[in-house]
Amino acid sequence: MQRKRPEELRSHRWYGVPTLRAFGHRSRSAQMGYAREDYAGKPVIAIVNTWSEINPCHGHFRQRAEEVKRGVWQAGGFPVELPAMSLSEPFQKPSTMLYRNFLAMETEELLRSHPVDGVVLMGGCDKTTPALVMGALSMNLPAIFMPAGPMLRGHWRGESLGSGSDTWKYWDELRSGRISEQDWEEIENGIARSPGHCMTMGTASTMTSAVEAMGLCLPGAASIPAADAGHARMAVACGRRIVDMVWQDVTPRSVLDARSFDNAITTVLALGGSTNAVIHLVAMARRAGVALTVDRFDELARRTPVLADLRPAGRFLMEDFYYAGGLRALLSRVADLLHLDAETVAGLTLGEAIEGAVCVNDEVIRPRDNPLVTRDGLAVLRGSLAPDGAVIKPAAAAEARLLRHTGRAVVFDTRADMAARIDDPALDVDADSVLVLRNAGPQGAPGMPEWGQLPIPKKLLDAGVRDMLRISDARMSGTSYGACVLHVAPESHVGGPLALVRDGDLIAIDIEARRLDLLVSEEELAERRAAWQRPAAHYQRGWGKLFIEHVTQANEGCDFDFLAGDEPTREPDIF
Repeated sequence: MQRKRPEELRSHRWYGVPTLRAFGHRSRSAQMGYAREDYAGKPVIAIVNTWSEINPCHGHFRQRAEEVKRGVWQAGGFPVELPAMSLSEPFQKPSTMLYRNFLAMETEELLRSHPVDGVVLMGGCDKTTPALVMGALSMNLPAIFMPAGPMLRGHWRGESLGSGSDTWKYWDELRSGRISEQDWEEIENGIARSPGHCMTMGTASTMTSAVEAMGLCLPGAASIPAADAGHARMAVACGRRIVDMVWQDVTPRSVLDARSFDNAITTVLALGGSTNAVIHLVAMARRAGVALTVDRFDELARRTPVLADLRPAGRFLMEDFYYAGGLRALLSRVADLLHLDAETVAGLTLGEAIEGAVCVNDEVIRPRDNPLVTRDGLAVLRGSLAPDGAVIKPAAAAEARLLRHTGRAVVFDTRADMAARIDDPALDVDADSVLVLRNAGPQGAPGMPEWGQLPIPKKLLDAGVRDMLRISDARMSGTSYGACVLHVAPESHVGGPLALVRDGDLIAIDIEARRLDLLVSEEELAERRAAWQRPAAHYQRGWGKLFIEHVTQANEGCDFDFLAGDEPTREPDIF
């Protein structure tokens, strides 16, 4: 492969030319303690670090950044750490999804405006991974993703705890009186024991695994627990590899194509991954110039078995997955469903990257003849209630009867309305009812929060009910479970059919037929539509106003309409 000459480096425009501005760049580098030989003729490597003191998923990133730098120095590069917005899933409100596009824009502009030749993207917490990749795809400099890694498994009284999944489980047990406040406090202190993102197959592990499968990570990187010494070694290796990628001009768009995204989708499905992957992969693909639609997820789901027995759909946690062989082992078991000739940033094809992978625990990563679920890890539904699609994770439903079901709607107009009435003993609801939450989508919430796992009404919990059909235009945490239909598009806030549902309307779902229908006559719906008024916008200024005015619907990836696409943006002038 032909290598660039030092004069062809992008950073040469800042440092290597005989101009007044270059004098300023070099003198200010000297001000920071760097000599010319530290950077002259070397690739300048940005390390985009999403560490913050309120993001526990990235609590180890201060140290990991130093380890990435070590690898960059070893390979003859010049590392420059650039802090970026840290999307802290546990703390940031109303939703980190409101700020995913913010981080994507920041990443793109950091890379465009600074004298950098390549980038190591440090992320892992749910929306951080797609945001960093979206920005890097739009800028299209050589880029490698360094995943944060899952935290260690939680513990409580001899049981393993999984973040998110066991939170929802034991919250219901607390509400129904089956555990005590002391039990709940012990769970609180035992469920998250180390740095790293969720150790269930939530959105974080789903997206880091997807990015590895599409070729933007080093092989095996996404499975390593954050606290494992192998994670630090992987960070160093990322620093070394990015320097060679710059010399070889290996950019995201030179690696990624439609095959890469098919590999990512198949991986998500085989993992029993988060429904959030649908939104993020659509957005990422469109930044890469790949026309991915939600229907492709459904096509691949019909042929892909769920082999990872991981919570919330299964039993185990990411630490167990790593010890069983990790993502490489899982991919080797679905190799016939993958495009093995797809390229990766490691300089290998995907087939070469998983060659020799071994699974050492058939309970955690199941063989093909004993899958957790034979197919349909995700399903995309359409019908009169979701003309542009909705998604469900059938394997996460507790009761098979709910996968083909008709029930009467119990409608909540907002999250606040639901919180106020869900446990009211007078609520007209039974186990066959369909809970509906609207005004929770991209514009309606705003930011499409993870409100889709509507709580079971307390009087039904007390009667032993643990699942019921729930429908919303919201998202759901990848750690959540239940018969929850999500991402209903168009959302209710813009006049989608969800806005027209009334208490008592019959709603029918049929997973096998991929249908979601409101059983109300067209004449009645036309009358309701004529009377409907769009709710007022939540924001009149700032980022919120920009978001509402430009965010696309869930089936289009919730990207901004002016950011999608792969058209080049001019390099900055240096005067």
